[in-house]
Amino acid sequence: MSRIGKSPITIPDGVTVNVAEGIVTVKGKLGELTQEFSEITIKVEDGTITLERPSDKKDVRAKHGLYRSLIFNMIEGVSKGWTKELELIGVGYRASNQGQKLDLAVGFSHNIVLEIAPEVNVETVSEKGKNPIVKLTSYDKQLVGQVAAKIRAFRKPEPYKGKGIKFVGEIIRRKAGKSA
Repeated sequence: MSRIGKSPITIPDGVTVNVAEGIVTVKGKLGELTQEFSEITIKVEDGTITLERPSDKKDVRAKHGLYRSLIFNMIEGVSKGWTKELELIGVGYRASNQGQKLDLAVGFSHNIVLEIAPEVNVETVSEKGKNPIVKLTSYDKQLVGQVAAKIRAFRKPEPYKGKGIKFVGEIIRRKAGKSA
């Protein structure tokens, strides 16, 4: 039995969960999310959600914990929201935003202008003497992670000087340079 899959999910106040024909819809104060499910039975009873699997086939067992995590992330997202923070490390690296357009100067001959999805809120923090930070906030965990990974892919942190775009709290494994 999946340890993650068998633990029940409590539904917080202000969140409604509807299950109909293999589609789970979660509504909350921040937004609405839907997800398609198959082969797992989902029961919503007096403020808790339980997931049960009909058989012990390998693919059904794999989906048991996955679907529980997806539903939990949907409920957390519409009630509290998800945030990812990216830090730009390097001389002359800058970030600014005008609405949903993110403007990055990360050492190329031109600035990178990225149009962010309307579901994701973008905020840039630039303090003197500190590295610029890009904050991404949304109710959809998958979308925030995807946008953050796309921004990070423009200039991944390199192991010698540590320059690049990294997640706040991410540890970059450093290498020694040439020995003189």
